[in-house]
This record gives sequence, structure tokens and C-alpha cells, in this order.
Amino acid sequence: MAELPGAVLFACTLNAFRSPMAEGIMKRLYGRRVYVDSCGVRPEPERGPDPFVIQVMDEIGIDLSGFRPKSFAEMADTGFDLIITLSPEAHHHALELTRTQAVDVRYWPTIDPSAFTGS
Repeated sequence: MAELPGAVLFACTLNAFRSPMAEGIMKRLYGRRVYVDSCGVRPEPERGPDPFVIQVMDEIGIDLSGFRPKSFAEMADTGFDLIITLSPEAHHHALELTRTQAVDVRYWPTIDPSAFTGS
């Protein structure tokens, strides 16, 4: 088994759909063994996570009702070993911010659920 990183950041565009879900799932799987957080390129803190995200995560026992979207700037003073980006915009932003740092940045292409309507 590969060694776990000490700190992981999930990043997407709004920090309202993909990255909060990834953060919640990883926290559930690894608990306090790994520090996990998430952020977005253009978060809307007043909006919070999407209500559908809260409902879906609640179905698997993960409470995101108190989640507040954060920006990359809010993460500036936190050191991460691994940044997993879930949108092209977040990936480019993470690469630009970490170009002089020893941080592993990985892109996991993930469809933006906000682009869809209906049930």
C-alpha cells in the first residue's frame, strides 16, 4: 500500500459540488490520518454547497450542511502534499500557484454536475 499524503486539497471551480463531495468522502475514509480540505477558483461563500450535494452526501452518512465554500487564497497559508483538481480551471490555477513549490498536482477530469438540469 502506498504511503498516504499528510495533507490533501481538492479543488474545483466553485467549491460547491465536486470538491466538497471529494473532501467529505476522503475524510470519511481516512479520518484524522490525512488532513483534507477543499477550495474553488470562484467560490460563492454566501451560496454554500448545492442543496442536492447536501442531500446526496447525507444519503451516505456524510454531513455537509455546515460546509462553507473557500477560495485558493484562503488556502495560501496551508501546506499540502497533494492537490487534486477536478476542473480544468482549478488545475491551471493550482499549477500556477504551486510552480515554485514541491507539491504534487493531479488532474482528475470530473463532469460538472451544475451543467445538467432535471433529475
